[in-house]
Amino acid sequence: MSQPYALDVLNPATEEVVATVPGADAADVDAAVGRAARAQRAWAAAAPADRARLLRRFAAVVDDHIEELALLEVREAGHTIGNARWEAGNVRDLLDYSAGGVERLTGRQIPVPGGIDLTLLEPLGVVGVIAPWNFPMPIAAWGAAPALAAGNAVVLKPAETTPLTALRLAELALEAGLPEHLFQVLPGYGAVAGDALVRHPGVAKIVFTGSTRVGKQIMALCAERVKRVTLELGGKSPNIVFADADIEAAAAAAPMAFLDNGGQDCCARTRILVQRPVYDAFLDRLAPALKSVVVGDPADEATQMGPLISRAQLDRVRAYVTDDLATVRGSAPDGPGFWFPPTLVTGVAPEAPVATEEVFGPVAVVLPFDDEDDAVRLANATEYGLSGSIWTRDVGRALRVSGAVAAGNLSVNSHSSVRYWTPFGGYGQSGLGRELGPDALTAFTETKNVFISTEA
Repeated sequence: MSQPYALDVLNPATEEVVATVPGADAADVDAAVGRAARAQRAWAAAAPADRARLLRRFAAVVDDHIEELALLEVREAGHTIGNARWEAGNVRDLLDYSAGGVERLTGRQIPVPGGIDLTLLEPLGVVGVIAPWNFPMPIAAWGAAPALAAGNAVVLKPAETTPLTALRLAELALEAGLPEHLFQVLPGYGAVAGDALVRHPGVAKIVFTGSTRVGKQIMALCAERVKRVTLELGGKSPNIVFADADIEAAAAAAPMAFLDNGGQDCCARTRILVQRPVYDAFLDRLAPALKSVVVGDPADEATQMGPLISRAQLDRVRAYVTDDLATVRGSAPDGPGFWFPPTLVTGVAPEAPVATEEVFGPVAVVLPFDDEDDAVRLANATEYGLSGSIWTRDVGRALRVSGAVAAGNLSVNSHSSVRYWTPFGGYGQSGLGRELGPDALTAFTETKNVFISTEA
């Protein structure tokens, strides 16, 4: 650190310092929350149409800066340029979608005797969003956009390794005309700025995406003040391939289902479960598909997978893939950068650490299963329950297995997990609450019940 609480931002592909930004301390957080509270009162009092109009303008300004934001994401997070453009576009789309909910955030009229009963949905106040490093832009927007649309102010703490896109989004919000201090970004260390944000009595809710370990700590701190919390945590998602599936399509799609963003994705399908009659045929197709994945300079349009985020993450992934494991590997660049090749692990027991723990890197295990019951047993043999895929031509089987797998987001003959139109969240150790979708705004409101007597 060049100064107390200063954050050096490294390019994961080159290990070069691309920026140094000041980090916030507890006093900075306290001041930001005070400013946010004042801005929030005026924002909540504004006409819904005016709030919606400003959020749409924010979306339009983001759209004008898609390429700039994408290039920032490439530099600070090592994302491929194609992925980074999608992420910036997702921020734009989510702001637009959330703006559409402002004027539709309605309560209910409930039939009761002796009068009329109404419910009102009121903003919470100041919302703290703690965003991760693996998808810095979109996940920041998952919390910020609906919170703002519901009439709240937002204080966003980005991950210390990836603050640049968040800071730029705050500048674009002001350029779009959002009130000053309504959306603030405070880079800083989790143990300093993050802790202060979670503990602050003026913050009504915390939205956190990150590890299960840290999520539990945040939940415990929020419990001290009975503070609302949404947690999106770890995953160890299954990719279940039945013998009746289109094996060619399933094998072709499997690599990027766990290699996207270098496997640094809670939804990554890192447990590939294949029915025994087609296990060998599937592997014969999967291995060349894996080896064909282009790993390299994330700024190159042809690159499909970039580096890991840091030296610490690289060391963590290496620790899981020990020399005694049978592996199929792709290629990765030599030299500077946090590179790890695409890797399949075969021949391990279902209870092996690499098969049960979240590696958070470009590593998947391939395990055989016998029948539907066996597939479900293996799919659920983990503490996580975030996402998963089911490959089959049998619609009845797809529905049965979808009902039996304990996960919040499942896709059939697809690896899609996240759509801003639909709810997202996990079972078990994968988190608490749901983000995105038509109910996202209500998660940032308080329900007030009002009874009006009509009796003479």
